[in-house]
Order: sequence, then C-alpha cells, then structure tokens
Amino acid sequence: AVVSTQSTGMSPGEAAEADMVEQIVMDLRNHLTRAAYSPQFESMKPALIAKLDARLGQLTTYIADKSFLFGDRVTYIDFMAFEFLEQLRVLSPESFKGMDAINAYLGRVASLPKIKEWLDSEECTSKVYSINSPFAPWPGMPPSS
Repeated sequence: AVVSTQSTGMSPGEAAEADMVEQIVMDLRNHLTRAAYSPQFESMKPALIAKLDARLGQLTTYIADKSFLFGDRVTYIDFMAFEFLEQLRVLSPESFKGMDAINAYLGRVASLPKIKEWLDSEECTSKVYSINSPFAPWPGMPPSS
C-alpha cells in the first residue's frame, strides 16, 4: 500500500516512512500465515520466531521514544500493527519478554477508548475465535482465561 499524504496529513517523507513500517508489519504477518497453513509448521516455526525476534528488536528501537508508530498521531498502521503483534504474541509469548517499548506500545493502543471498549466487550472475537482456520496446522487459538 502507499500511504496518501492527502488523507493522512503526512509529509512525503513521513508517508514513505509509514509505507516502510507498514511493510515490516505485513512481512511478519505474511510469514506467520505461510507457516500457519503449512503442513511443515513445526519445522518452520523456529525460523519464523527468529525473524519475529529480529523484527521486534527493530520495532523496539523505532518506537522507543514514541507514543504510537508516528509520534502522538494514531494511524491505521497502529491498528494493523496492534492486531498482528497480538497474534504473534499468541504464537511466541516469550519473544515479547523484555520488549518493554513494544509491550508499552501495545498497552497504549489497547487503552484507546474504542479499542478498550471492544476488547472488554463480550463481542470481542479474539477471545473465542482462532487467528487462522481451526483446520490450519497452527490455528492460533486464544489463550485460555
């Protein structure tokens, strides 16, 4: 995707940066999806987690001094990153240990009023539905409460 400077109010440089961050997040999601639906999921999982760990390190550095991915401004990329990072946390909770900046970021997004309202609601699908098809080698079932 190309982030529009007109619809976001971002400068061309900020929009280019947003495109790059979006693609890092999408890259992780695509790797997760490929592995989750592969019959070789278990043999692919270590490489996926290694890639996740490397990208989390990069994202931690990137977001260290920001409230959201682009400073104080919340964008759709924050919502996309929140969803995918939460899915990756289901896959590998140990990868998020010590990732204080990422965990704080996820907490800030989760605390946005409408997101918090959804997450606290009975309708919140991430509490009951798998991330992927229940027939996938790794369906990504929600953690037990």
